[in-house]
Amino acid sequence: MAEKDKKSSRKKTVAPRKSNTPLTKTDVEHFKQLLLLKRHEIVGDVSGMGEGILTKSRLDATGDLSSMPIHMADIASDNYEQEFVLGLMDTERKLLREIDSALERIEQGTYGICEIAPEPIGKVRLEARPWARYCITCARKLEQGFTPESEEAESDQLL
Repeated sequence: MAEKDKKSSRKKTVAPRKSNTPLTKTDVEHFKQLLLLKRHEIVGDVSGMGEGILTKSRLDATGDLSSMPIHMADIASDNYEQEFVLGLMDTERKLLREIDSALERIEQGTYGICEIAPEPIGKVRLEARPWARYCITCARKLEQGFTPESEEAESDQLL
């Protein structure tokens, strides 16, 4: 009988999964460098876009030296291009805010921990998106329209 107790106690001991291990200082420094590199890249892209299409006049952009009036189709094309660039710049600015938030989480010591579920974000996910706020499970739920509030309400109803 004592032998059965030993076997059952061995079965209870389970090694932690590698994907849930917290990040080491080296890991955090690696992700910080990735974030800073991406931030530098985006800042260069956004300022290049701003200096490029948005600050040039039609004469500078096309090299059109004629004194002929501008055709309406050309104006529409220029407007579309400017709107497109503004949309790209907005997307890049949002990503910059996400990167800055991730850098702030590094300083606070909360980087790599899901903001919804108190579990680590996998290193593979952080390699792909170092600014990730959520573990893959919570990110999928958010994409499907679930919110942390709706989950709390759902669990309250079950009680």
